[in-house]
Amino acid sequence: MNIEFTKYHGLGNDFILVDNRRSSDPCLTPEQAVQICDRHFGIGADGVIFALPGQDGTDYSMRIFNSDGSEPEMCGNGIRCLGRFLADLETADHGTAHEQYRIQTLAGVMTPKLEANGQVTVDMGIPHLLAAEIPTTIAAADQKAIASQFPGGVIDQPLEVAGQIWQVTCVSMGNPHCITFVDDVEAIPLEQIGPKFEHHPAFPQRTNTEFIEVVRSDYLKMRVWERGAGSTLACGTGACASLVAAVLNGRCDRRATIELPGGCLEIEWAADDRIYMTGPAERVFVGKF
Repeated sequence: MNIEFTKYHGLGNDFILVDNRRSSDPCLTPEQAVQICDRHFGIGADGVIFALPGQDGTDYSMRIFNSDGSEPEMCGNGIRCLGRFLADLETADHGTAHEQYRIQTLAGVMTPKLEANGQVTVDMGIPHLLAAEIPTTIAAADQKAIASQFPGGVIDQPLEVAGQIWQVTCVSMGNPHCITFVDDVEAIPLEQIGPKFEHHPAFPQRTNTEFIEVVRSDYLKMRVWERGAGSTLACGTGACASLVAAVLNGRCDRRATIELPGGCLEIEWAADDRIYMTGPAERVFVGKF
């Protein structure tokens, strides 16, 4: 079987995009995805994304397999790449493309919009803060002042990882995130500590982990350990969750630049409580395997 693909990246978070619009099931298995994501023996990527037919009135659907074969609910950088991929497919098919798409994901409907300057803005929906929604077994911050506004939220709570107590805030963007604030993100031994957070028993579905350095109230630096992919150059849902966590802890404005190893994202937690993410999505090359 020959599969045509296009490789894209969002701030270095790279994906293999497959046109799967003729079937509601991915044309590859998770095991095959692992093989082609291998950077030495395959194409190399953080995940494989499938453009599937729409469901329940949406334009398209999205499925993604991580480089370890697991399936996340959603991917922020990935959905920007998918929006660009769909526009490229429609242009090839019809000569024109839509500027905005409603895409069904396992985390709900996401709406990427292609901007005139080449950036992609995505309505990421409303963040979830209840411990059961993350999900996590960490106790809610009932004694914190902020808890009166967000009852049931895990905000600035202690968590022991690798013999050290970390103050963490948990947010779900349709997938779980554990955020902790540090003085220097570069000093974090990410490859060592990241897996211990990901597989901590407090997170029954594992977790993405973001380490955040507050530079200014409108500028954060972030390093991320992604569930199922490890250390990556960028994580869109992680950037959204980190802004929310920073606002909840009084460290950040509701709109800020998030600097990741691969570049910057603009994140806004708007007055309607929805999160808007803006960043690049770039085509790298096309091929067949």
